[in-house]
Amino acid sequence: MQKYLKQTFDFLYINVVEYIRKGVSAMKPLSKSQQRILDYLKECSENGRVPSVREICDHTGLSSTSTVHHHLKALEEKGLIVREHGVNRCIQITGEEKSVNVPVVGKVAAGEPITAIQNIEFYVPVSEQLKRGRELFALRIQGESMVNAGILDGDIVIVHRTPVAENGEIVVAMVEDSATVKRFYKENGHFRLQPENDSYEPIIVDEVVLLGKVVSLIRNY
Repeated sequence: MQKYLKQTFDFLYINVVEYIRKGVSAMKPLSKSQQRILDYLKECSENGRVPSVREICDHTGLSSTSTVHHHLKALEEKGLIVREHGVNRCIQITGEEKSVNVPVVGKVAAGEPITAIQNIEFYVPVSEQLKRGRELFALRIQGESMVNAGILDGDIVIVHRTPVAENGEIVVAMVEDSATVKRFYKENGHFRLQPENDSYEPIIVDEVVLLGKVVSLIRNY
């Protein structure tokens, strides 16, 4: 796994291991905070996304990120999560759930479009459940035009490669040989690529090539 990870790529990847399989009776009971964190990690894992430490902190109502790190260490010691140390704090999926590697093939401007499809930079692991036989690729977001949809500058979006989309879905679209992430709308005689930030104007085009639909994201922290 390490050979696929770029050294500067710093993200949190957590595997929630079912503690029934590990034998709850052999462990110390979970505190309320640890249970809240574990439940949130399970929820995120089932939805194919990875929360940052800050997101865990905000969701569980804990006082600080250092408190979250303390509870993550406790969960690891109890065998409920597995963290891979020495790889930029990477926490790797292990256990029963299988993962697949998805290529990060370039950057996408979420503000002004830039040429995005380039050589593969590195790979990121995603759950096999998320893949479900689909062709996936990943792109790095650059810009703030999709912040209201929860897609931030520096995020890596996981994309299902497909040339079709429904109105309102978030897509990766090619416009004049450049790629951008926007919400897709097919309207009378044209296409509207709508940003999720009031500071940006929609892109109106007569023709558009869809590269795929955003299905998940990985956030740096």
